[in-house]
Amino acid sequence: METNKFNNRKPFIFRNEIDYSEGGIVSKRVLEKSAGNVSLFAFDQGQKLSEHTAPFDAMIQVVEGEAEIVIGGEPNRMTAGETIIMPANIPHAVNSITRFKMVLTMIKA
Repeated sequence: METNKFNNRKPFIFRNEIDYSEGGIVSKRVLEKSAGNVSLFAFDQGQKLSEHTAPFDAMIQVVEGEAEIVIGGEPNRMTAGETIIMPANIPHAVNSITRFKMVLTMIKA
C-alpha cells in the first residue's frame, strides 16, 4: 500500500516508491524543510504541467521514462538518469513523452 510518507533510515529506489495513475499526475513528498523540499512525481503519458514560474531554484531528476522540460522557451528532451536545473523566476513547463517519473528538488533559501 502506497503512503505519502517515506521511512527514514531505510534504503529505497525512487522509481519504486510511486505508482502511475491513468490519465493523471501523482506526487509524493519525500522531504519538507524550511530551506526547501524534495518531491517524487509520476506522470501518465501525455500529461503536463503548463508553463509557470517559481520564486525558487529547482532541479528535476528523471528516474524513469522520457519527458520534455521547457525552460525559458527552450525544450530539453530528457530520459532516465538525466538532471536539469530550472532557475528561479524563469518560465518552465513539464511535458510527458512517455509515462515518466521524476524527483523535484526545490531550494528556497
